[in-house]
Amino acid sequence: MTKQKEIRLRGIGVSQGIAIGKAFVVEKGRVSIPYYTLWDEGVIEEECRRFERAVRQVEDEFLRLKDSLREDLRDYASLLEVHRMILRDRLIYDETIRLIREKGLNAMWALSVTLDRVHRVFQSVDDSCILDRLSDVGAVVDRVMRKLSGDRDDIFSGISERSILVTHDLSPADAIQLPLEKVMAFVLDIGGRTSHTAIMARSLDIPAVLATERATREIQTGDLIIVDGTSGDVIIRPGEHKIRHYVELQFRLENYIREIARKASAPAITADGYRIGVDANIEMLEDVVFAKDSGAEGIGLFRSEFAFMNREKFPTEEELYQDYRQLAELMAPHAVTIRTLDVGSEKLSPWFSVPDEPNPALGLRSVRLCMRYPQVLKMQLRAILRAGAGYGNVRVMFPMVSGVGELRILKKMVHETMAELSREGFDFDDKIKIGIMIEVPSAVAVADLLAGEVDFFSIGTNDLIQYTLAVDRQNEYVAYLYESLHPGLLRMIKSTVDAAREAGIPVSLCGEMAGEPFYVPILLGLGLDCLSMNPQSIPRVKNLIRMARMSDCYAFVEEILKKKTAREINSRLQEFVANLFPDEYYFFRSGFPDDGLRLTT
Repeated sequence: MTKQKEIRLRGIGVSQGIAIGKAFVVEKGRVSIPYYTLWDEGVIEEECRRFERAVRQVEDEFLRLKDSLREDLRDYASLLEVHRMILRDRLIYDETIRLIREKGLNAMWALSVTLDRVHRVFQSVDDSCILDRLSDVGAVVDRVMRKLSGDRDDIFSGISERSILVTHDLSPADAIQLPLEKVMAFVLDIGGRTSHTAIMARSLDIPAVLATERATREIQTGDLIIVDGTSGDVIIRPGEHKIRHYVELQFRLENYIREIARKASAPAITADGYRIGVDANIEMLEDVVFAKDSGAEGIGLFRSEFAFMNREKFPTEEELYQDYRQLAELMAPHAVTIRTLDVGSEKLSPWFSVPDEPNPALGLRSVRLCMRYPQVLKMQLRAILRAGAGYGNVRVMFPMVSGVGELRILKKMVHETMAELSREGFDFDDKIKIGIMIEVPSAVAVADLLAGEVDFFSIGTNDLIQYTLAVDRQNEYVAYLYESLHPGLLRMIKSTVDAAREAGIPVSLCGEMAGEPFYVPILLGLGLDCLSMNPQSIPRVKNLIRMARMSDCYAFVEEILKKKTAREINSRLQEFVANLFPDEYYFFRSGFPDDGLRLTT
């Protein structure tokens, strides 16, 4: 019998560790959705009731899961509550019922049309966290579909021995039910670093690799595979030499990670005495525990838009205030930076009459949306200002500011809101620090003017890269041009830092670049005061900061700013990192960023 060839897949490593074992492949195919129309009024109403029964069955399942959560997953009870809210979301539930009644569509087809519309609404969004939340919507809808079709959705019943689970996708509700006595790791075709499934894998402390694209096509049940949840590599049918290598690597890596985790709470002070702030980016109160355990010194970005998503009723000021107050209390005395609503107009459509836009990404979103609907921003500002009264550690940050004129309008709204609260007798923080995200090229161009108007800058590299390079990274045809190490981008960061330094205000970076440990020498050398990232990255980033010398990083950045391409910068960075952080490079080099390497000449 011919020995099958070893295959290596590359995905996104979302939960550290190495697992070696046999694969168990779950073919959870898409539900077959029939198309037919209904004409009789009685049949239509029965179809509405059938849809309602399916929704109620899924609601009951979420309730049972919530009641039976293991102790280590208790923090995710609110996530199941969010999934229950998705079931009754106006964009999902009401629209499906409308299509059944008005168009005579059967429930499954109506639900699929509704989901397609929701996807189209978000297709212009370039925020990985919001896109990951959209996958939650898809998972909930899929569960309802399976109830309507009569399919079983127990994907773990066939696992008889300890295995590595391989499947196309794994919803958070499925992840909660993972039988850890049988599943040592999991590999998915799709998924993202900030998805709830990824976060759960880290909580469960099992290796996981997502976004391999073709794992379910390449791997068969019973295949021996190696899962490297740190680098994102999946080795299918490895040879003896490769197995020995990974067994040794597994032992050394576990010791290395354990030592890093032990020191995570210590401050990030460079070898030559410079202290760098390291904060966390989060979106839910439940994320605070993981952030603090990971060594976060503050919340550099609280994504407040999550409170506006997947709900029937518009959030109230009191609801927002309670959330923000608890966040401030949990993190006190450390700073909490709350970003004001950063979504497109479509998210307000259930409650407000919003216009159709030909290009939403360049339309009514972020502060532009809030200035169009000032009552929304003022309600949020009231909650933020009130939350800051207790501990004085809350900061407000406006996203997507393009110039001084826009900023002054926003500051005027802050002062108007303060005056309203004062007249009404509320306690609030009248000295709250106001900052902005630098994420559009015009803001970089006038950073010196903006710096005189605010208390701090936070550079949002995700949007800044997209708008600077005119690249939609969700577009497979041009995604290769999305380069974090593009010389133009690095120069823009440097000029923004210089403007902030001249004005005497601190500047942080809160895009995905901040959470890439191998970028530490560049980010330190650019002169940033603080890095804010997903909590998982904090221990590694702080560890590298402690090993670095600012003098070396300044010299290194001076050198690479003379390079002409991202490829040249990336190549030089690999050499520098391998020399400066040999252990880190040895363990994680297979996950080294590929900026500039996908662009052929």
